[in-house]
Amino acid sequence: MIKIQVPATSANLGAGFDALGLALGFYNFVEMEESDRIDISSADGLDIPKDENNMIYVAARDLYEVCGRKMPGMKIVQTNNIPMARGLGSSSACIVAGLAGANHLLGNPLTQDDLVDLAAQIEGHPDNTAPALLGGIVTAVFDGRKVHWVKQEVYTKLRFVTIIPDFELKTEKARACLPSQVSHKDAVYNLSRAALFSASLLTGKFENLRTAVHDRLHQPYRMELIPHCREVFDIAYTHGAYGAYISGAGPTIMAIVDEDNTYFTGKMKFSLENAGIKGWQVHDFHIDNEGTRIV
Repeated sequence: MIKIQVPATSANLGAGFDALGLALGFYNFVEMEESDRIDISSADGLDIPKDENNMIYVAARDLYEVCGRKMPGMKIVQTNNIPMARGLGSSSACIVAGLAGANHLLGNPLTQDDLVDLAAQIEGHPDNTAPALLGGIVTAVFDGRKVHWVKQEVYTKLRFVTIIPDFELKTEKARACLPSQVSHKDAVYNLSRAALFSASLLTGKFENLRTAVHDRLHQPYRMELIPHCREVFDIAYTHGAYGAYISGAGPTIMAIVDEDNTYFTGKMKFSLENAGIKGWQVHDFHIDNEGTRIV
């Protein structure tokens, strides 16, 4: 039985809607081996699909079909550390685990590029699946068949602090609230800030990040679905965050913090509690530059 480690991901990074994403240093683990039947279980007791609708199984079966092989069955054991429906790439982690595991079991017939393309075809967009596979910060464009991507490994004194509420927000609902058209002015607003984000991160001009995470395409609409969202942003900036944004479709809020801001996480927890914002969890991580691997 092989074991796959898949990082959580944070997509959009403010203005980079459906184009930017990064991998975080906490992980789901999936154990897989071929079987004569479908045998799916959760090592941590989480309620998951245990039939052919399981996303890890679906992705593995798709890869077998691409390679011209019929999958007889699969034994899958999941350890789910990435919270579901919180904007941290839980569904993408399942897709990537299934693809990476199946590819390994078949002797790695598909390249890394092949896996990135196939993952995006299954998910519909690459902003979570690409960084989950590749690690680092990934800029990606999906043309419907192929993903054109650039990975940037990031070695900085930054931490990414997840502020996770105690409720779910389904991606479908978070997308349904978005407008079908945007103005030329708003498009230019986002393009300039998405470009500023990557350049500032790589050159160490972290003071630009507060401007770079501003957005007019999705965050103003999704904020209305996340109680206390603006208040959490304000608290994060009060305690010295370089930037704060909605992670993926939400409801998790991500704060970008200097490594020397030692007590940020503790201050956030205290301030949320003091403001009567109950049940939110605060954790800090570095960027994972390696991506998915067999361990």
